[in-house]
Amino acid sequence: MTSQQVRLQAAFRAGEAAVGRQAASLESVAEAIQRRILGAFGAAAVTDADLGQTTGYGYGDRPREAVERVFALALGASRALVRGQLVSGTHALATALFGVLRRGDLLLSVTGAPYDTLLPIIGPGPGSLAEAGVRYAELDPWSKGAFCPGNLAESVRRLAPRVVFAQRSRGYSARPALPAEQLRELIAAVRPSDSAGAGGNDNPVVLVDNCYSEFVEADEPTMYGADLLCGSLIKNPGGGIAPTGGYIAGRADLVDAAAVRLFAPGLGAAVGPTLVPARLFLQGLFLAPGAVSTALKVAIYAAAVFEALGYKVSPGPDEPRADIIQSITLGSRQRLLDFCRAIQAASPVDSAARPEFAPMPGYDHEVIMAAGTFVQGATLELSADAPDRGPHRVYLQGGLGLGYGKAAVEAAARAVGRQSA
Repeated sequence: MTSQQVRLQAAFRAGEAAVGRQAASLESVAEAIQRRILGAFGAAAVTDADLGQTTGYGYGDRPREAVERVFALALGASRALVRGQLVSGTHALATALFGVLRRGDLLLSVTGAPYDTLLPIIGPGPGSLAEAGVRYAELDPWSKGAFCPGNLAESVRRLAPRVVFAQRSRGYSARPALPAEQLRELIAAVRPSDSAGAGGNDNPVVLVDNCYSEFVEADEPTMYGADLLCGSLIKNPGGGIAPTGGYIAGRADLVDAAAVRLFAPGLGAAVGPTLVPARLFLQGLFLAPGAVSTALKVAIYAAAVFEALGYKVSPGPDEPRADIIQSITLGSRQRLLDFCRAIQAASPVDSAARPEFAPMPGYDHEVIMAAGTFVQGATLELSADAPDRGPHRVYLQGGLGLGYGKAAVEAAARAVGRQSA
């Protein structure tokens, strides 16, 4: 074998060892979550008649009501809005924000600048929160390097936000994902009284962008004080089965306010037919714990392989994880292209496609996306994407099968073809 082949084989062995070290822990968390979700199905008394689809206005929609009961119970929420009419996590977040915020209110992000696609929602710009008279500010608890929420309580008292926004996943940034322990600290810091969820400026609404983080840890943020959660069904909670959709879950009054924004005053959550068979949402949720556990194993494998090849990875192969995303700093535009093209070529769908950087709605930079998925853009299946900007980090996520994920990671390692960045 050549020296490069020897290095690659050693890196692949490092990946196998890393997955082996963490497999039992990951499977234990997935089992606990699976039991909770199974309990939610039982408590909601789901029947075969709840698995179908409907048309028209959606009045008295039995499948929709079953889906939302199960999701609410599984996420520890009073109520859930789970709809195919919510086309993405960004759409769910926008719906929740516009549902809760009013002219003169302040939206305060306590996890720094949000993900790129949320910036047009905040504004300025046509149709934005800013145009509607909503103010915006942000705080970064990582500004001094380590996580430090100590100054948040005073800032919240001074700024009096209506909504405190926390993004769990890193987006296209270098900061780590936000684990449950740190999110608990944030929620405690921004609540000046013990009456969590009371709303109003004395107790702001805590809204969490939960995308990529569902079922990674044993508990969901609504179980320890968050008022609203938002996410996409073609990420973790759809289990690789849901063909579209998003969710908003949490306090009943806030979910109702979001439903009014999604549909219309006087209608709210009472309308919206189940155009996508409810079976796909429910079966996807049922399979999600195992699918997320597998995606985490793929991420750990990728982290260990590329770390062994000399690249900076985050999280490291043995570091705790709060989302399914693996960041790899490739250091050059060409290596990024090679990586994404290899992931695409190793995919079951559109393997002959050749990803390129291109403009994408909601992003300031051109973006490359590799996703040879059965559901378009379904990041839980296996995908890689990155903005065209230094230091050219790629963000890998998903993998419905460990063998598939490992094969794709190995193809990407061979394509990049260098020992270090």
